[in-house]
Amino acid sequence: MQSLARTFFGRLFDAPYTLLTLASLFWAGNIVLGRFAAGVVPPVALGFIRWSGAFLLVISFAWPFLKRDWPTIRANLPVLLLLSFTGIATYNTVAYWGLEYTQALNALLITSTHPLLVALWSFVLYRERLTRWQTIGIALSLAGVAVVLVRGDFTVLRDIKFNFGDILFLLAQIVYSFYTALLKQRPQMSSLAFLGFTLGMGCLMLSPVYALEIASGRTFTLDMKSAMILAYIAVFPSLFSYLMFNRGVELIGPNRAAPFYHLIPVFGSVLAILFLGERPALFHAIGYGLVLIGIYTGTRGQPKATL
Repeated sequence: MQSLARTFFGRLFDAPYTLLTLASLFWAGNIVLGRFAAGVVPPVALGFIRWSGAFLLVISFAWPFLKRDWPTIRANLPVLLLLSFTGIATYNTVAYWGLEYTQALNALLITSTHPLLVALWSFVLYRERLTRWQTIGIALSLAGVAVVLVRGDFTVLRDIKFNFGDILFLLAQIVYSFYTALLKQRPQMSSLAFLGFTLGMGCLMLSPVYALEIASGRTFTLDMKSAMILAYIAVFPSLFSYLMFNRGVELIGPNRAAPFYHLIPVFGSVLAILFLGERPALFHAIGYGLVLIGIYTGTRGQPKATL
């Protein structure tokens, strides 16, 4: 049984498309629950508890690899600290802060800009341009996202009002797309060591900000509902999603991985159908189809990767 489990997880860890799909699924739950928790748990507390919980869960597994890869970590400390600052300490804290002010539709629309921002950062950092198929793929999947979010009625876009929270959420996407593009400079080291180091450093960077938030009087009461939300956020969109996303980007690169981000609003609508009683409609099928065609098109002409 143990050998079967090792074989399964070994194959999963070499299947970038599956890893990126699962990461998007868990992140969809994070946006839904993060919007709910925004009125209960302060943003820095939410980010700090999220990453601290994930770090405590992973450190015992990561420790042997951290010791083994320590020379690599020391030799690449600047880029690893920058990855910790952008992907761990800054992105989610700013996103949770923005979710205190914005609506779910606005947040999902802004999230859809991620692949375009990754392409921009890839050009700025590496002068790397999108291929024709990647451009078409991003456009198709973005159109699919739009169909799902507006429920097939694009006239609702006229009624959307953007606010301070939207600016914060866009800033968070700019930071995370930079992190995604910067993953190309991640040194050759164990995925567990990389995750353990960036989580630990991200928590340390957040600590003084969390202390200031507490000093300002922004605290919360831990009850069963908030505890369950925090537990989900620490395990699935933090530990599992980051491990899967980092590995997926390592295997196929940032530009090819970016369109999978469009699965987040798709999965969000599926979760609404399954758990919130929303009825499936034709626009769901059209939107999902466009997203899937876009992802397939975006990887066309590239070396094959395991599904």
